[in-house]
Amino acid sequence: MYLTKLLGYSRRTMSELLETALRPERSWLVGIQTDKVGKHEAESLLGELGSLAATLGLEVVGSTPVRVRERNPALFVGTGKADEVVASAKAALADSILFDHVLSPVQQRNWEELSGLSVFDRAELIIRIFAGRALTKEAGLQVELAELEYAIPRLSHSYSALSRQRGGRYGNKGKGEQKLELDRRGIERRIHEIKEEMKTVRKSRDTQRKRREKTAVPRAAVVGYTNAGKSSLLNALSKAAVLAEDKLFATLDPTTRRMSVGKGGTLLLTDTVGFVRNLPHGLIEAFKATLEEAATADLLVEVADVSDPECERHLVTTASVLREIGAGEVPRVLAFNKADLVEEPSVIADFLARHPGALAISVRTGAGLPELAVAIEAALTAGDGRVRVRVPDTDYALVALLHREAQVLSETREDDATVIECLLPQKFADRFRSFQV
Repeated sequence: MYLTKLLGYSRRTMSELLETALRPERSWLVGIQTDKVGKHEAESLLGELGSLAATLGLEVVGSTPVRVRERNPALFVGTGKADEVVASAKAALADSILFDHVLSPVQQRNWEELSGLSVFDRAELIIRIFAGRALTKEAGLQVELAELEYAIPRLSHSYSALSRQRGGRYGNKGKGEQKLELDRRGIERRIHEIKEEMKTVRKSRDTQRKRREKTAVPRAAVVGYTNAGKSSLLNALSKAAVLAEDKLFATLDPTTRRMSVGKGGTLLLTDTVGFVRNLPHGLIEAFKATLEEAATADLLVEVADVSDPECERHLVTTASVLREIGAGEVPRVLAFNKADLVEEPSVIADFLARHPGALAISVRTGAGLPELAVAIEAALTAGDGRVRVRVPDTDYALVALLHREAQVLSETREDDATVIECLLPQKFADRFRSFQV
């Protein structure tokens, strides 16, 4: 991986590297509890960190929960606890230490010097997962941008030793500083290139989106916490064959498929990248083009894993991310997936009571899917009224507006006007009142 090579995290000998190549990389996890992160949430996040590590192919050999009362600028945790973590990791023959908290570049360097192991945090772990799962050019550019923006502040410690080497004279830059500046300029140039390429990619996506809007086909986005079953639901509703794995972040690229609704109706259904707690802000920015599918949709189909003990927290995270990308006010249908894995019926009943209108489904068994399809159709037409309007040719722009925003049922021509029967969204009722027949 580019970032790993750039920062030189691994300092092991060739024999150690060969040994590691024959087995999965062993990681020791460090969970962080603070005044803002309680014990229960810290334990939950630590478990999620283990799932993220497994998704990347790492073998978790143990963990240490740490209560941080005062943050140590050098190590984030106290020196005594740091020694304990290092001792435990080495006793378990770990190759790396993984923190469930963002480490500053200085803290990361200090931990590596203290332990002699690779050390990385939750943000880098997620970036590495994304890097391994980016399939299209758009996703690849987004991941590379996040990688490079993460790497820039960590460059200086990579060459701290070089700057003390012989070769620089008084008043001139040393070798390490020259190398640092060259790499920094190279990364900044590449970031600029990526952003320019992203403009082209987004322009193409906007063109595709506008083309879909002109078809007057309503659009829905499947959203939710990672590994909740979004891709599986898309496959079930649209009879598609989108990649669906029991892993975190199986989907990075938005995939759109057609779904039949009502009597001959059609819906464009788009799968989106899953959300996760403490997602690096750089990735949210980098993936805004992907997440815009949710912000511009007519409806959100939110999927939650009701069998997960943290389901309620996942709903809170999803709502937070949707607000951040401007999709907080988009109408939504909530589906609690994996209901077949819940042994106690009262658990599902409790969720449904707290979230009126939600449905319990199982994509694996098919339970609840017909009811979900009906709920999606009802949500799309909620507030719409069936009207027949006569639009004079002098106001023909309104015909195009109806094709974009309404569900057109029929269209005929008269001498100097177009007559359209459609399901008109409530927000346009006043605008078309004078044209109604």
